[in-house]
Amino acid sequence: MNWTIDDTWIVIIGAMCAVACALPGCFLVLRRMSMMGDAISHAVLPGLAAGFLLTGSRASLVMFIGAGVVGVLTAVFTQWVSKFGKVDRGAAMGIVFTTLFAIGLIMIRQAADDVDLDAGCVLYGAIELTILEQPVRIGAFAIPPAALMIGSVLIANLLIIMLLFKEFRISSFDPALATTVGINANLMHYLLMTMVAITTVAAFEAVGSIIVIAMLIVPPATAFLLTHRLSVMLVFSVVIGVISSILGHMGALSVPLLFGLKGTVTSGMMAAVAGGLFFLAWILGPEGLLTTRVRGNREIEKPGSVPAGETG
Repeated sequence: MNWTIDDTWIVIIGAMCAVACALPGCFLVLRRMSMMGDAISHAVLPGLAAGFLLTGSRASLVMFIGAGVVGVLTAVFTQWVSKFGKVDRGAAMGIVFTTLFAIGLIMIRQAADDVDLDAGCVLYGAIELTILEQPVRIGAFAIPPAALMIGSVLIANLLIIMLLFKEFRISSFDPALATTVGINANLMHYLLMTMVAITTVAAFEAVGSIIVIAMLIVPPATAFLLTHRLSVMLVFSVVIGVISSILGHMGALSVPLLFGLKGTVTSGMMAAVAGGLFFLAWILGPEGLLTTRVRGNREIEKPGSVPAGETG
């Protein structure tokens, strides 16, 4: 495996995407709203397409703002459909995001007739190509634009969570209590949705819609299997995201060669590694299947223990 500076930047961009997604993703998992990340990451397509059709450029502020607005509207529409339509929240998410996603695909397909924007780019991303863009020079460093974009969103997410950690924690575990102590639970909900929407848009070009879903949910879900302390869960999810990015790119470079293949998509391999880490935590974690079984066997083998079903 021939490692170059380009490979280092690919890992850095992937790791920043994973961390930026994992931070708000922890609160989605705690709120049992994992599918909202899925909904927003798909539903922002109309905003992306509208911004592109207006400006004709993929690197436009209008495109970013349009996608962010549509992402927030996804959460608002889901709330309205669930409340006024009297349907389950999961069904409301499905109704809203599939409708917006379909509209976005139609718009993107229309744009693809004239320029290099297509549904595959939006869905799967092209993290290997981000290093080919004209770098931004900051002093002696030449930094890919994707790294600056993702890095900015990562810093913003980190600062928001640090400043409002107590508010996010209380509103995630007990919205009624949050309202009682003077915290606007609805405001925190929509702030979280805004973070998810902006993070999703920022990560689009690098890792694509489908992989953003994996990074939003899998590292936080894995961390939740390892600890029930929110602060520790945030740290674990960040570490898992970074490990997934490093091993994912290394795997994309080496694993296909073992089977005589030319290569594979780095972002997809990163998601696959994240899934593998989740499986290990599910089996070997503190409350994993194997750990629980071993602990149960030890309890049965203790002197004086009463086998199940043979109580007094």
